[in-house]
Amino acid sequence: MPIREGKGWLRLLLCSWLVWSWSHAGEADQPPNFVVIFLDDSGWGDFGPFGQKNYPTPHVDRLAETGTSFHHFYVPQAVCSASRAALLTGCYPGRTRVFGAHPPNAKGLDPEFATLAEVLKPQGYRTAFFGKWHLGDRPETRPQARGFDETAGLMYSNDMWKFHPGNPEYWGRFPLRYWENGEITIERVTKRHQTQLTTWYTEKAVDFIRRQGDRPFFLYVPHSMPHVPLFCSDKFLGKSGVGLYGDVMMEIDWSVGQIVAALKAENLLQRTVILFTSDNGPWVSYGRRAGVTPFREAKGTMFDGGVRNACIVSYPPALAAGQVSTRAFCSLDVLPTFAALAQAELPENPVDGENVWDWIAGRPDARNPNRYYPLSNGSEFQGLLTGDGRWKLHRPHRYRTLLVAGENGLPGKYRQAEIGWSLFDLAADPYESQNVKARHPEVFTRLQSWAETHRQTFYPRQK
Repeated sequence: MPIREGKGWLRLLLCSWLVWSWSHAGEADQPPNFVVIFLDDSGWGDFGPFGQKNYPTPHVDRLAETGTSFHHFYVPQAVCSASRAALLTGCYPGRTRVFGAHPPNAKGLDPEFATLAEVLKPQGYRTAFFGKWHLGDRPETRPQARGFDETAGLMYSNDMWKFHPGNPEYWGRFPLRYWENGEITIERVTKRHQTQLTTWYTEKAVDFIRRQGDRPFFLYVPHSMPHVPLFCSDKFLGKSGVGLYGDVMMEIDWSVGQIVAALKAENLLQRTVILFTSDNGPWVSYGRRAGVTPFREAKGTMFDGGVRNACIVSYPPALAAGQVSTRAFCSLDVLPTFAALAQAELPENPVDGENVWDWIAGRPDARNPNRYYPLSNGSEFQGLLTGDGRWKLHRPHRYRTLLVAGENGLPGKYRQAEIGWSLFDLAADPYESQNVKARHPEVFTRLQSWAETHRQTFYPRQK
């Protein structure tokens, strides 16, 4: 055996052992901290590690250099509330019945479904939420009642106010409020306040990190941006040179840098799992004030442009630095995976996601334990993705596709299109352009059977 090849095998064995030992993190040592940075309507291609060239994103670039970039990360529904519920509960939208985007005063996520914060707290975790909640706007469903010790932000999207371009009279009936620790501190958020949202969330996050010491924590930062209307602080306005969207993304990049710097300053980076991603793809109706994706369609559809998001996971002791992974996993897996790392018990309610840590960590013998991920839009189950990320099945459904993009903060126009039973081989065709159900009848039949069982279980009234 050549010397070079022999050293390669030794490196492989060493790496495999390290991955195995850290995939069982917490068995002897203190469990890791968790930081989830969750953007709103960010496109797959909005940051440097995923192809962005128009404006700099040095802090996200650095996060990718010290962690692993996942190019096949999915959400089960490409709309705000449904995506957030899946992330925090590990449950299918068809189980929680959280669909679409909930309006002000909505009940939201039923308290019978435990959040990740509620799962981690019995293990001694301190928990914090700073950002956009959008999982309920009633006392029993706001974040203070759902396991978060410290909270600040908006209860719903920042466009649900009197300046909404589509229906200002309707939305003007609801004041957009800013909350802190269960109390309203700004009764009516103004445009001036919106310019400070990213900064406020970031400052709260940094302060929280600095006060934790050796106590494990879960920090959830679901930014309001880059959901329209777009705002950024004066320190970033005009800085990108490519328009307001670029300015907003540069400020989000700054926020990532501030959070990582705070972890470093407190010697916590080696003990912290950082997950950076978005709730869904870009809202392309807003043209240059929306993000970009190379994939078909966008937000509000089950095509990859809507449900496939850029994702970076950093955990220096366990994950390879600067690597790109094509292993698929879903936001549904976050709760069970983090619970396993924290040695926390899963909740009494059913959890649909799986612990995919060995899969994320790159163990050569690992497999995604999820057979499939269901994909929906609103209350309609529309298809599924296989756990290995290769095959995608569409049930017959209507979907919106962009006709004309809007300008200057105004939405454009969509038209309705239809798709019949379709099977896409994403390994060969990531843009979902070639229906191969006739070429792979055995795969199509198998996935169709899974889809029918899922429909009967979770959507019995849907034909």
